[in-house]
Amino acid sequence: MLKAKQNRSLKLDINSRWIKVASPIVAVLLALLFTSLVLIFTGTNPLDAYRQILNGAFGSTGRVSDVTVAWVPLLLATTGLLITFTAGLWNIGIEGQITLGAIFTTGMMRLLQDSSLSPAMIITLSMLAGMVGGALWAGLAGALKTFGGVNEIFGGLGLNFVAMSLTLWLIFGPWKRPGIGSMSGTQPFPQTLWLPTLDTLRVSPWAVILGILAIIVIYLLLRGTYFGLKLKAVGKNIRGAYLLGVPTWQYMMMAFFVCGALAGLAGAVQVTGVYHRLIPSISSGYGYMGLMVAMLVNFNPIWAGFVAFFFASLNIGSIQLPIVLKLDSALAGVLQGALVLAVLMVNGARQRLLRKS
Repeated sequence: MLKAKQNRSLKLDINSRWIKVASPIVAVLLALLFTSLVLIFTGTNPLDAYRQILNGAFGSTGRVSDVTVAWVPLLLATTGLLITFTAGLWNIGIEGQITLGAIFTTGMMRLLQDSSLSPAMIITLSMLAGMVGGALWAGLAGALKTFGGVNEIFGGLGLNFVAMSLTLWLIFGPWKRPGIGSMSGTQPFPQTLWLPTLDTLRVSPWAVILGILAIIVIYLLLRGTYFGLKLKAVGKNIRGAYLLGVPTWQYMMMAFFVCGALAGLAGAVQVTGVYHRLIPSISSGYGYMGLMVAMLVNFNPIWAGFVAFFFASLNIGSIQLPIVLKLDSALAGVLQGALVLAVLMVNGARQRLLRKS
C-alpha cells in the first residue's frame, strides 16, 4: 500500500511538472492564434505581419538600440510594480508617477542648468529629484488607500489624469518655449545635460545600468530580506500579518514609495536620456505596459527583464506595420493583451487540473 501511494505521488509530481512546462507554451500559442485570426479577418497574412515586427525590432543596430531605449523605462516601471503587487496592491497610478518623475527632473534641470555645478552632478541631482517626485505621487495614492479608504485603482487613475493635466499646464504655461507653447514640449536642454549615448545610437549605457541594477536590487529585496518576507505576508493575508505583529499600513506605504521612486526614475530617464525635455504623454504608456509584464511573469523578478524586452521589441517593431503593410501599430497591443489574457486563462486551467489530479 505504501508503494502504491509513493507511485501515485510520483505520478502526480510528473504530471504537475509537465503541466507547468506546457502552460506557457500553450498560452503563447493561444495568443498567436488569436492575433493571427484578427489579421486574417482584416485580409493580412499573419506571417508577413510577424516578419515585419521582427525586422522593425532587430533589422539593424539602430533598431535594436531603439528597443533598448524603450526597454529601460519599461523595466524600471515593472520592477517597481513587483513591489506593490507583492504587497497585494494594484498601483494603477504608476503612469502618473512616471510623469511626476519627469516633471521633477525637468524642474531641477531648469533650476540648475545655469549653475556652476558639473553636468554630471546636475543630471544626478535631477534624476534623484525625479525619484522623489514619483515617490511623493505614489505616497499620495498610498495615503488615499491607507487613511482615506480609497481603492488604489480608483485613486491611481484619478492621479494619472491630474499628472497629465499638470504636464500640459507646465508646457503651455510657466515652462512654455520662448514666445509660444508647443505640443513638442518644453525647450530642449543643452546637449551637455543629456545622458551620454553610444556613438550614433540613442541608447545610454548609464540608463541600461540603472535598469539592470534596479531589477537586481528588487530581486534581492524580495527574496533575501525580512522586508520582502513581511511584504509578502501583507500581500497574502493582511489580517493574518497584522495579528502576527507586522505593521501592515507602514509596509503598504513603503511599497508605494519604493514603486513610485522607481517609476520616477523611469520618468527621469525619459527626460535626460530620450526626449531631453518635458513632453505631453512622456510616460509613453510604460506604466500600463509594466502592469501587463508584471502579471505575465507572475510577479517573479527573474523573468521580468526578458519579458519587458519582448514587449519593448513588439512596441518598436510594430512601427513597421503602417509603413509596409498599412496596418495600425496597435497590433502589438493586441498581441500583448492577448498574451496576458491567455496566460491568466491557462494558469486558471492549470490550477484546476492540479486540484483534480
